[in-house]
Amino acid sequence: MASPDLRGRTAVVTGASRGAGRGIALALGSAGATVYVAARSTRGGPPPADGAPGTVDDTADEVTARGGRGIAVRCDATDAIQVQALFDRVAAGSGGPDLLVNAVWGGNERYDVSGDVHRLAGVPFDAPFWEHDTARWNEMMMAGVWASLLASRAAAPLMVARRRGLIVHVTDGISPRYRGNLYWDLSHEAINRMAFAMAEELRPHGVACVAVTPGFMRTERVLRHLGTDAQRWREVELLRDSETPEYVGRGIATLAADAGVLDRTGRSFASGDLAAEYGFVDVDGRAVPRHPGV
Repeated sequence: MASPDLRGRTAVVTGASRGAGRGIALALGSAGATVYVAARSTRGGPPPADGAPGTVDDTADEVTARGGRGIAVRCDATDAIQVQALFDRVAAGSGGPDLLVNAVWGGNERYDVSGDVHRLAGVPFDAPFWEHDTARWNEMMMAGVWASLLASRAAAPLMVARRRGLIVHVTDGISPRYRGNLYWDLSHEAINRMAFAMAEELRPHGVACVAVTPGFMRTERVLRHLGTDAQRWREVELLRDSETPEYVGRGIATLAADAGVLDRTGRSFASGDLAAEYGFVDVDGRAVPRHPGV
């Protein structure tokens, strides 16, 4: 298939300093979009608690190098004032976003990994809910569900006024399976349901809303936890069926370029399924099928 053409389109991607958000922003840049790269990490600013690499400035620069236009914006996606200021800036620059991708997340990044076991304060990620600190609930619900609601609430009026647009919620899994951690499971199911409910209200105004889930991604944190890097990942058996963060980005770029995307509103998609339908591949040339875990 031909590469999606998003020249003349404006996108906002939250959580875009690293991980899925960064991969999505880069894929949109490769398609020619103007991308507002929003996150908290900036050059010269404090790093995240776990020292993960990446800033909005780095991502924005690479978006521009790919042929798009990257605009770095420091924004705490859980702060309503900062989020509104972000979209006021987008409105002043282009009238509003054509695409919003809610890729921000938090609450699990401070789990230490030992073998296949994730622990936080000595508690494994998959421990029963009564053993987990309720602070994890606040982190996942605020940095996931709440942040996605705030950005969508700010973007929707701009899209409705122009009777076009697409909101994408990045989630974890679309099948009815338990994700192994109550807080993690509830937060992502809330995001999936939010995509459906927002679609119901936005559809009459010509605006679409979907949820998209990647498979097992080789993010910066995953590679570091598994003691490997982007060049040596094939040496790790656990990563055999993994995908880059740009794979889901290519799926989202293709959806954004699809003139019939409103027919898909309210639905949830996996990156592997989108690849099979639209005919794109990952950056390493592999057509990674839908991960069995999603």
